[in-house]
Amino acid sequence: MKKLLFVIMCVLALLIGLYPFIYAFVEHKYTFLGSKPSEVLHNVIWKSAFFSHIIFGGLALFIGWSQFSVSFRNKNIRIHRFTGRLYVIAVMISSVSAVYMGFYANGGFISATGFICLGVIWLATTLAAVMQIRRRNIIKHQQFMTYSYACTFAAVTLRVWYPLLKMMMGNAESSYIAVAWLCWVPNLLIAYFINRKAAGI
Repeated sequence: MKKLLFVIMCVLALLIGLYPFIYAFVEHKYTFLGSKPSEVLHNVIWKSAFFSHIIFGGLALFIGWSQFSVSFRNKNIRIHRFTGRLYVIAVMISSVSAVYMGFYANGGFISATGFICLGVIWLATTLAAVMQIRRRNIIKHQQFMTYSYACTFAAVTLRVWYPLLKMMMGNAESSYIAVAWLCWVPNLLIAYFINRKAAGI
């Protein structure tokens, strides 16, 4: 069951990790950009932040799952370190962009707060993981990376929760407000219990 869940997680991460490519093939009015007012779309800083967020966030999601394969990590330590550095750079760019974008989030103050909190926690847990590995504290490094990838995986859970909430609530704006928190809070709770189990608590 554990292996099956891991495979499902990997497949979803790979699929959603490729999501930014749709902006090269689909007219923007049919994408998330179609929900934004023209003044936001003409904001060069916002648009740069948006593409930085989805491209580097997609990259972090696409490569991050491989860091949790113990056998792969042990056999390919150099690749693990290179991928880890790439992941950290991608998260730093994407999370900072996400915090900026959060101030323009659909749904107002509540959803903005949710997405800004996600961006800050995402960045903080990733940097904490880097600090721990530099101190050669492997266990703490792994724990913080679990929290970090739980935040990264919000890109997947958002796309699972949002259509379900729209179906249940029948209201796109209310669904978006709820998903701004649901896409990452349960992920962090799951990461917490994974870390506890790994620590034998």
